[in-house]
Amino acid sequence: MPTSKQHYAVIVAAGQGKRMQSSIPKQFMPLKGKPILMHTITNLHSIDSSLRFILVLSKEHIPLWQKLCSEYAFNLPITIVEGGKERFDSVKRGLAEVENDSIVAIHDGVRPFVGKNVWKQCFDMAESASNAVPALIAKDSIRLRCKETTKTFNRNDVYLIQTPQCFHSNLIKSAYNQPFNPLFTDDIQVFESIYDNKINIIEGNAENIKITTPFDVLIADSIAAEWRKESS
Repeated sequence: MPTSKQHYAVIVAAGQGKRMQSSIPKQFMPLKGKPILMHTITNLHSIDSSLRFILVLSKEHIPLWQKLCSEYAFNLPITIVEGGKERFDSVKRGLAEVENDSIVAIHDGVRPFVGKNVWKQCFDMAESASNAVPALIAKDSIRLRCKETTKTFNRNDVYLIQTPQCFHSNLIKSAYNQPFNPLFTDDIQVFESIYDNKINIIEGNAENIKITTPFDVLIADSIAAEWRKESS
């Protein structure tokens, strides 16, 4: 992937995954023979082998990850960072390992199926226009809650946001120097709370799901099977 700037991927995987109802966090659960998190990293490395990986894990899960890497002979060069109390804190700690004047993607560790073109377009757009985020237009009917009632909302005006969310490193690192706000739900929100820059939307891919619930695992298993067929 030709570029004038170094590419980084901050992989956020410090969550506990309580909605998965599993004895181990979702990022370490097996999918087609190896942990979900390894699928995510392997996919990104296959897209851009020059990526520098920064993996943010909770302190208690770092030994588990190291054990899994040994078991699966998983030896890609990765910088491990201890996560914080909130996702905001974890991302901030990951960004501290990113060089200035580079392009960085912040990506969920449980999104193993981001498309090659989506990933490349996000980096290209971020390099030329400071930021990029993949999204899908909603397919279902939408209603908004308004106090005690609801009203129809045009689904064509609704974007379902995914990751990677890509930025010029100097800008996003500066944005993360502000105090934590509990209303922050993703990195674009942190970015636009500081800057007036237009948020650049890239069309995402439907397979790029966030594996959060047992139902998502069923979907992911099907996607992984199809991806295996395409690559064989």
